[in-house]
Amino acid sequence: MATFTNKATLTYNGVAVDSNTVTGKIEELLEIYKTAQTETYATGPVTYTVTLVNNGLTALENLTLTDDLGAYEAGGGTVYPLQANGPVRYFLDGVPKPDPAFTSDAGLVISGISLPAGSSAAIVYTATPTEFAPRDGDVGVTNTVTATGAGLAAPVSAQATVLPASGAVMAVYKSVTPDVVGEDAEISYAFIIENSGVEAVDPKSAAVLSDVFTPILHNIAVTLDGTALSEGTGYTYDESTGEFSTVPGVIDVPAATVTQDPATGAYTVVPGSVTLTVTGTIA
Repeated sequence: MATFTNKATLTYNGVAVDSNTVTGKIEELLEIYKTAQTETYATGPVTYTVTLVNNGLTALENLTLTDDLGAYEAGGGTVYPLQANGPVRYFLDGVPKPDPAFTSDAGLVISGISLPAGSSAAIVYTATPTEFAPRDGDVGVTNTVTATGAGLAAPVSAQATVLPASGAVMAVYKSVTPDVVGEDAEISYAFIIENSGVEAVDPKSAAVLSDVFTPILHNIAVTLDGTALSEGTGYTYDESTGEFSTVPGVIDVPAATVTQDPATGAYTVVPGSVTLTVTGTIA
């Protein structure tokens, strides 16, 4: 909301006297606000909410919202650190309305938004970081949304900034070999533990991997990246229930390696990883 100030001056007999200063506010016909549901991003989508407020006495029909998705120039062209996802949700004064039409080839363009006089609308959508989204440091993604339409004297805009996640970002993938076994056969479970974040998981993180093996394993052997772990100091196991757990701090996963191609601007993230293997027999 813009503000203005002014004052008057009275002159007489070579004397000038100023009045008091008055202050006023100009209420914009259309107010726009944009928020991100989270302050940081990793690999998953970020949810954005764009709020529109019609302060006028007439309806605003068929507005178009354009989100630049943080576009910037790199590699001789325009790249987009965010990729918009559907659907786009549309709420008018808190009441759900039919999802509006949108395109997301070069930025996100949402059309057909209408606001009666004195009403407000919320437009909700998600966008997933691409290979052009910064992955470390204090540089994040700032994307700007702009509303245009025949009823507006000029476009109105709002922006939101999200930063790359600063900690560890963990994932675990489990496999079994072989997947078809006899009743008294030996099997191995492999757990690939990945860290796609910029901070390592060290012993102070006290990471623990736990599982309950069904069917129960007997006479197990455990390795971490090929190094044998001992029961009690490396893991605990209850052969009567199949409950398995590593000792806190045994799992140590390096941070991801992040590089940026200077020619294209694309970031490559190679997760740090370790593999835990548990082998035993079933009976």
